[in-house]
Amino acid sequence: MLKRNPKLKVSGADAQSFLQGQLSNDIDKITDGKWQLNSYCQHQGRIIALLWVGKQGDDFLLDFPADLLAVVKNRLTMFALNSTVTFDEIDAQADAADEAQVTLASSEKFIPQDLNLDIDEAGVSFTKGCYPGQEVVARVHYLGKPKKRLYQFECDFAVLPLDKITLEGDTKSVGSVLNQVKYRFFAVVKTAEADKNEQQFFINNKPIKLIELAQFSV
Repeated sequence: MLKRNPKLKVSGADAQSFLQGQLSNDIDKITDGKWQLNSYCQHQGRIIALLWVGKQGDDFLLDFPADLLAVVKNRLTMFALNSTVTFDEIDAQADAADEAQVTLASSEKFIPQDLNLDIDEAGVSFTKGCYPGQEVVARVHYLGKPKKRLYQFECDFAVLPLDKITLEGDTKSVGSVLNQVKYRFFAVVKTAEADKNEQQFFINNKPIKLIELAQFSV
């Protein structure tokens, strides 16, 4: 289990039920000392933030990129008007995660299926109750087929969130970068292109190498 770096502590008599109604995974299944992956979505199903949620006694700890702290805290506070719940910032170290992350630059750009959160229900429960964006996420799951997925790539240069991924000799985008970890990065790409054998991908006319479908360690 990865060491986490929580940014918010959620406390109060309604903390568990409140988070259960806001996040995509089944909060009721979290046990002390364990971390659960969740997406925090807006009403159209687009991910505001990926949250790793842990339980500490009756409190819940939320880990996510620091540049989303104000966004996440303000939105949770806005929806907690009728709940007995508080949100306290935690003094955290600088982010050093080597995993796929939604940052401020990529917030509200992707749905959970784009980031593979539906695979083995790694970050989405399809049996829990409602949460913001649940109808959109469920519709794609039951009635559609994801057209984009999250993949790992390698390159020998720096990339930025939302950098456009193209094919050789073509300027049309087939995907975009989520985040980079050293010379490896995560990107959401059309499955129709990623599934082709020996397909060549580029960013700014520089070649990049597709490694594999991305998976979260949950």
